[in-house]
Amino acid sequence: MIRTIRAMLIAAVLLLPALIPARVWAQVNPDYVVGTWYTEEDKATVEIYKEGDRYFGKITALKEPLRDGKPKVDKNNPKEELRTQPIIGLVFLKSFKFDGDDEWKEGTIYDAESGKEYTSKMYIEKDNKLKVKGYILGMPFLGRSQIWTRTKKS
Repeated sequence: MIRTIRAMLIAAVLLLPALIPARVWAQVNPDYVVGTWYTEEDKATVEIYKEGDRYFGKITALKEPLRDGKPKVDKNNPKEELRTQPIIGLVFLKSFKFDGDDEWKEGTIYDAESGKEYTSKMYIEKDNKLKVKGYILGMPFLGRSQIWTRTKKS
């Protein structure tokens, strides 16, 4: 009898994270966003990591990594000295802070295709989906969102 109760308790503890929706789990675990994600249309793979209490993201792979037979570089960067840096390895999500509820805010996202940086926020939309929104002038309704999917290796 005691073994059965103990086994049931252990099973409940081990299964609890699977029973909690991802958005709720993020409220319990601010590091839930850490890991590897596929961007929309699988154009890139992104690693989100934590430094101190802030979260950052870098491009770890591209669907099309070459341009004219050479690795793609940040050719549209407004800083001329950075236009030769490779896209793979580029830290383009910067300084997100978990808000204690269910969003990572106060960050920026850099768009290498345009060379522009935007205010950004992220939140878990549903299991293994991350909504990333970039916007201008501090107004989230003046922006664009993408839904990213967590990779299986995360």
